Amino acid sequence: MQKIYIGGIHAVKQALDDKKIISVEVAANKKSKNLSLLLDELNAKKIPIKYVESYQIDFRLPGVKHQGIAAECALENSAASWQEIVAAKFAANKQPLILILDSLQDPHNLGACLRTALAADVDCVLIPNNNAAEINATVHQVSCGASEILPIFRVSNLKREIEIMKERGIWIIGGAGEETSRNLYSLELGNIPLAVVVGNEANGIGANIRATCDYLAKIPMNPKMESLNVSVATGVLLYEIKRQINWK
Repeated sequence: MQKIYIGGIHAVKQALDDKKIISVEVAANKKSKNLSLLLDELNAKKIPIKYVESYQIDFRLPGVKHQGIAAECALENSAASWQEIVAAKFAANKQPLILILDSLQDPHNLGACLRTALAADVDCVLIPNNNAAEINATVHQVSCGASEILPIFRVSNLKREIEIMKERGIWIIGGAGEETSRNLYSLELGNIPLAVVVGNEANGIGANIRATCDYLAKIPMNPKMESLNVSVATGVLLYEIKRQINWK
């Protein structure tokens, strides 16, 4: 079982609702209505609370807007692999939706992508072991609790995992720019098992991953703007799929 500290009232509340909190540290000098309400919930559920100096939480969660609270959480994934999740979806006659994040570097972008993925009913997320942002306290806070809920799998070889997906009948769509003329809104995406790939903030999807995609699709935009932030592009891609699934 992996353990991690998260900070921020909303993130801690989400972790509490998901029964993942082991203990909590609270800055003794912090007072707010929302913090008081959260402490009442923590006390009601008999979560151990330790009062500390605010700087101690600063040191534990550097760069995180923790609002005076830090929680030690257990991160457990009930599925051993993404294959188990996909098999369960197929067994229930449902189409899986997977998000693949190819080498995102910025934890804020990673957190924002995870937040959007949870909102859009993504079943699981794949991230490479190397050359990618760690799932740290910043990611947990920016994701607003999504990183504690979504099954996230770090894999050693994204290309190999994608090839396994294709063998299982999952179609791969990559978010692209000018390297394709195919418009996202021209694709029929509402009734097929899908994995959506988005790439690195600077270079997009790596060439070896791009070559495995069944489709590359671009988001139409004003020619004065070269690209979207990766988390925004992820939202556009996922919600077009969700629109087609729900509206067909």
